[in-house]
Amino acid sequence: MRRLRGLLAIPLLLLSLTACVKDDPNAISRIGKGAACTRNSPPAAPPSSSSTTTSAEPVSAPNMRVGLAYDIGGRGDTSFNDLAAAGIDRAKAELGVTDVRELSAAAGESPSAQVARLRGMALEGFNPIVAVGFAYTDGIKQVSKEFPNVKFGLVDSVVEAPNVSSLIFAEEQGSFFAGVMAAYKSRSCHVGFIGGVDIPLIHKFEAGFVQGAKAVAPGIQIERKYLSPAGDTRGFNDPGKGNEATRGQIDAGADVIYHGAGASAKGIFDAAKAGGALGIGCDADQYQQPTLAGVKDIIIGSALKKVDVAVFDFIRAVALGKTADLPKVFDLRNDGVGYSASGGKINDMIPVLEAYKAQIVSGKLTVSQQPTR
Repeated sequence: MRRLRGLLAIPLLLLSLTACVKDDPNAISRIGKGAACTRNSPPAAPPSSSSTTTSAEPVSAPNMRVGLAYDIGGRGDTSFNDLAAAGIDRAKAELGVTDVRELSAAAGESPSAQVARLRGMALEGFNPIVAVGFAYTDGIKQVSKEFPNVKFGLVDSVVEAPNVSSLIFAEEQGSFFAGVMAAYKSRSCHVGFIGGVDIPLIHKFEAGFVQGAKAVAPGIQIERKYLSPAGDTRGFNDPGKGNEATRGQIDAGADVIYHGAGASAKGIFDAAKAGGALGIGCDADQYQQPTLAGVKDIIIGSALKKVDVAVFDFIRAVALGKTADLPKVFDLRNDGVGYSASGGKINDMIPVLEAYKAQIVSGKLTVSQQPTR
């Protein structure tokens, strides 16, 4: 009878431990697996403040002809190409732009193809022209010299030229929020990051994610994987590789996966759902994207890189003749990056995220662009 009573008490003990973990965010989150994951106390909530908004200067640009050169994947990639498209759509709705040419890059294309795409739009009279992605850097350098009267906007890279506006972002700041989300939602104190291409731009995503996760749980384990090496951009458009990498990280113990992998996200989220893991979106609010509707139930939030804001602001600045007023970097201070909580799965974390945001904006917390390994 004593043995029977002892056996019956075990389930009750496990239920009690589980309840403690659920109710106490500082509790060990990996019961029975030997991994202590103590969470730090969150920063103090930011003081409430009232802000005044000023009405934007009205702009109408019905005669403007806008060219948009997408990176691989084009409109419909569920990532930053779609955000650039949203910026164009907003320009149509708010500025009256009607004439838009949209062209996409092809996987493995030569630099000459990028130059030809940009030059062709300039020759046809499109002005301004937006190039989406660092792959257009050399093309913009060349074509901007050939057409000094055309305004060019370049997303994710810097070209020093009087007619080029470099639209760059503090991706590490948005990714910091993803790390915080992952550390709070992981049951195993073990999370993963998957990058599309092993380049400095994507290192910023990794760096912010790692710093955010460790700010919450210093002992957390973090898996990291890049889908292709520098010089091979196929990692941004390879759902199959994304799926394989995610399965590997789940097998290693990760239960929350964040990515900076463009259109490879579909494979990443599919594998996360199949493996019982959670996912965090990147660039766009991926919970809201129709092409990811089948996996939205495991997407707990997204780190936002507001390419749509930058593209729209650039077009508007060209219409006003004020491109010099554009931000040098789109960051938390000017609402160029952020996070989304669509789906309600991290509503309880919003005060924590806002507290970290206030620290970053105030300068008390600096997010690194270089990952620690």
